[in-house]
Amino acid sequence: MSASRVDLTATGRVVLGLIPFGRRTGYDIKTFVDRTTRHFWAASYGQIYPELKRLEKQDLVRGRPEPAGGRARIVYELTESGDAALKAWLSSDDAPLYELRDEGMLKLFFSDSLPEQRIEIVRAIRAREERSLAHLLSIEPHASEGPEGARLTLQLGIGLTEWTIDWCEATERRLAIETRKETPR
Repeated sequence: MSASRVDLTATGRVVLGLIPFGRRTGYDIKTFVDRTTRHFWAASYGQIYPELKRLEKQDLVRGRPEPAGGRARIVYELTESGDAALKAWLSSDDAPLYELRDEGMLKLFFSDSLPEQRIEIVRAIRAREERSLAHLLSIEPHASEGPEGARLTLQLGIGLTEWTIDWCEATERRLAIETRKETPR
């Protein structure tokens, strides 16, 4: 199968990208996703394991049994075709897909149904983002030990999170002022 003709799913791209990082079992991939890319691209066990099988059928990864501690496990490596497919995706001119799933934003979007709750929704978003920022800042010192792409992604994440916190604070102030104007004295 030609690398330029491989149709990779989003999860497939995550899996192909993480195997060269040394994450070679489904469990390793999921654990690493939970610590890193889940902040901007999550993947569940229910996505990872079927995707590994699909990639193996496409000859993009090769799995081999490597039991550990009495547990059956399969260790995967990229094939030559898998490496080419990963590089083809990385160098593609296609516009990068942007997908955001944020329940706080969803609540804010529908807040006209309960406008008195709007400021609390914004506060909840801010609190979540402040926790996220604290986490991102806590891993920043360790980022210097990792690959440059991970450092750049972390910096972008910190910047976006700081911007969101600033937006929430400004919006909370504006909503508080509007609420005071609407409240009869």
